[in-house]
Amino acid sequence: MGIVSENKAFGGTQLVVSHESAACSCEMTFGIFLPPQAKAGPVPVLWYLSGLTCTHENAMVKAGAQGWAAREGIALVFPDTSPRGEAADDAAYDLGRGAGFYVDATQAPWAPHFKMWSYVTEELPALVFAEFPLDAARQGITGHSMGGHGALTVGLRFPERFRSVSAFAPICHPAGSDWGRKQFAAYLGADEAVWAAHDASILMAKQGVPWPLLVDQGSDDTFLALLKPEALEAAGAVVRRQAGYDHSYFFVSTFMEEHVAFHAKALKA
Repeated sequence: MGIVSENKAFGGTQLVVSHESAACSCEMTFGIFLPPQAKAGPVPVLWYLSGLTCTHENAMVKAGAQGWAAREGIALVFPDTSPRGEAADDAAYDLGRGAGFYVDATQAPWAPHFKMWSYVTEELPALVFAEFPLDAARQGITGHSMGGHGALTVGLRFPERFRSVSAFAPICHPAGSDWGRKQFAAYLGADEAVWAAHDASILMAKQGVPWPLLVDQGSDDTFLALLKPEALEAAGAVVRRQAGYDHSYFFVSTFMEEHVAFHAKALKA
């Protein structure tokens, strides 16, 4: 593990860390913000999963979460969205590099490196809880777009791990959307029964909503037909439709304070 950068922010520390990933068989990079309260001992942690084309850096510099996290005494972890390098090359923006979809690929050529499910649910948690003053008993997870899909599905598959889940404009029903069907077929193969384990609307319809949930969706989001929030609503979720907002980080940063406060209430109860 190596420290790529370290910056003081809101009384705490924003780090960028690189490490060799056994899951992805390559070097991976993540961001972690430690609030000032972490100097006194382990603090709750909020995971933020980013969307298509992003790296660890997008939310770290655009979402405006650190100030609110410092106020609440919560750490933030910003994983990358996919492996990098030659193994990630693809001509399409929504497959390969920046488009891991938080699944473990089983199909060529993706299988050797695209193990993002194992990375964000097993390897990276083990690393950060071993190396940083974080409280594993107090975790929340959030994300945007593809990362909202990841946050919902990880939360639904590990309901005992998270006290709270939220999402900004998540891909709600990837098995029924062009943002999902293409990637699931490429990474997981043609068996749609396998896809269901990574579809929040399908999972939620089966098991309900096991934790406090907050979902925001902009009404002027040009990707609504791909995101399919109506499928998540049909499965039992409440989706706040925010009038006039689009899919950008202007939308995410506008509601970030509410999301951090929402998680803080659950994590510090």
